[in-house]
Formats: sequence, C-alpha cells, structure tokens
Amino acid sequence: MTATTPVSEATSASMVTRLVPYSPIMVGLALLYLPSLHDLFTGIWAEDEQFHGPIVLAISLWLLQRNWARMEQTSQGEQPSAWGWPLVAIALFLYALGRSQGIGIFEVGSVIWLLAGLLLLLRGGRALKAQWFALFFMLFMVPLPAQVVDLVTMPMKMAVSYVAENVLYHAGYPIGRNGVVLQIGQYMLLVADACAGLHTLLTLEALGLLYLNLVRRDSLFRNITLAVLIVPISFTANVIRVMALSLITYHFGNEAGQGFLHGFAGMVLFLSALLLIISTDTALQFFDGLRMRARTQTPKA
Repeated sequence: MTATTPVSEATSASMVTRLVPYSPIMVGLALLYLPSLHDLFTGIWAEDEQFHGPIVLAISLWLLQRNWARMEQTSQGEQPSAWGWPLVAIALFLYALGRSQGIGIFEVGSVIWLLAGLLLLLRGGRALKAQWFALFFMLFMVPLPAQVVDLVTMPMKMAVSYVAENVLYHAGYPIGRNGVVLQIGQYMLLVADACAGLHTLLTLEALGLLYLNLVRRDSLFRNITLAVLIVPISFTANVIRVMALSLITYHFGNEAGQGFLHGFAGMVLFLSALLLIISTDTALQFFDGLRMRARTQTPKA
C-alpha cells in the first residue's frame, strides 16, 4: 500500500519550500516592521475608526501568498531589475523618517515601496506585475494624517446625516437634524466618524476593489463602471447604517442602539455594501450582455 499525502499538506509544504530562500529577507522585514506593528495594534488600530487596518494587512499577505506560484512562473528566466535599488533606498529613507518622527504614513507606507523594490531586485518586473494588486491593496492600511481625515470626514457626515434624515422623514418617522446630530422621537444621535467617516469609506472601497480582483471579470466596461460606482455604493451603505441605528434606537431605546446592536449595525454596513456591489455587478452583467448582443446583431455595411 502506497502512502499518500493530503493535497492541503502537500501545498503547504510546497509553499514553505518556495519561501525558504527568502527567509533572510523575511527576518529583515520582521526586524524592521514588528515594532511598527506593535505600535499600530496598541495604538490607532485599536480604535473603532481604524479597525480595518489589521484586516487589510491579513488580506494583503493572503493575496501575496495566493499569487506567489503565478509570480514565480511568469518571472521564470527573467533577469532581476536594478530599478529595485532606488525603490529600496526610498523605502528605507521613508521608514527612518517616519519611525523617528512619528509619521505613520511614511513608516507604514514604506513597506509597499520596500516590497516592490525587493521584487524587482529578486525576480524582475514580471514579478512586480504579478503582485501589483496585493501591494496596491496595502495602501488601505496606511494611516492618513489627522488633518486630512478631519477635512474629508465632516462633509461626509453632513451628507450622510442629510440623506438619512430625509429618507426617514418621508417614511413617516418624527426626525430632525442639526448638523450631524439626528433627533428621532425623544432620542438624539450623533453621527460619529466610525459611522460615516473617511476610514469607513476607505474600508468599503477596499472591499469593492477586492471583489473586483477576486471575480476577475473579462469585460473592461464592467470593471471600470463597478470601480467608479463603488464610491456611491459606499456612501449608500453608510446611509443604511445610520438609518439602521436610528431605527434601532427609536424602536428599542437608547441602550439597544448604543449596546450590542450598535456593533450589529456595523455588520449591516458591510453586508449592505457587499449586497449592493453584487447587485450592481449583476445589473452590469445584464446590460453588458445586451450591449454585446446588440453589437453582434448589428448588420455590417
């Protein structure tokens, strides 16, 4: 009887074997960025507005691993590119400046430049092309300056509050608004940054772009249109969340709105965003099919 190795174990062993030559580089990356990760997990990533950071990091690492075999296959036989050295130099400069001066956008963002440079130095341009989306996706975990966040967040909260108020008012609920404060019945709700801020928008943008990357549609029309529509989809999902919190508070009381059901409203946000993305993609598929059929049925002159 011949012993057989499970496919999952064989795949894991193969992946470990392929990563062994890169172990010195992985150790170097760990020495550089483990202190940064510790600061992130005990700092801004512990806040409600920044909860997407660890999720984006985990997905980015998964995307790198997922594309590793294809990267090695496409870059086989290609010469390393010396253009990686300038990227590595830029990355190390940004890391040193960000780490010493407490500039998160430089410190965390430097890892993207560093990985891009290392890919060019080790495998060449085709390897960087194979891993471009994983590196691009890492942008969503880079902390933005507080001034930029505050500048963009307030208009977003005002817009979300305005739309939520009007929808609920026309639905017959006793609701009013003063800036970003909603009053529904006897309850007053402040639309917080976590409900309609820039970080929430970026999280939903990341979700939409990840969906686009995973489904890999062949139609350029569908990809571009859906990528553009992710912005209003994200806005709509934020409105749905604020409306859900308002209705929960109105019907079940303030304790329900600020307690367990407040966290549940966060699930409503992402579920509604995902459903809107899938629904929009389905509609685009239908219209794209009509467009292609009309093109094929058009008589040639």
